[in-house]
Amino acid sequence: MKKTILVPALATLMLAGSAFAQQQMDGMKGTDMKGMDMGKPSAPSVKAHQAVGVVKALDATAGTVTFAHEAVKSMNWPAMTMTFGIKDKMLLDKLADGKKVEFEFVKEGKDYVVTKVK
Repeated sequence: MKKTILVPALATLMLAGSAFAQQQMDGMKGTDMKGMDMGKPSAPSVKAHQAVGVVKALDATAGTVTFAHEAVKSMNWPAMTMTFGIKDKMLLDKLADGKKVEFEFVKEGKDYVVTKVK
């Protein structure tokens, strides 16, 4: 007896839910959805940091540069000497041992990578 009442009741609820969902979709007809990112996950934003440093070493083969850089406020770092990867090896043309430059870097995985040099 309970099964005969339960099955039609569940079917009625499912139909009512389906009808409600259709009404909601019908209410959206004509809605301008241009510019909305439907289903694409947004890329995580990568924060770029600026620094000033003196080139201490270059390794074109490995694609790295070592800077003795000033404090980096956005990272809460004190002045230090450290090695960075180079995003684009064309940036190596702007670097030379002993040259003081402004540079921008980002964190990629566990590494810090120079993306711009001024």
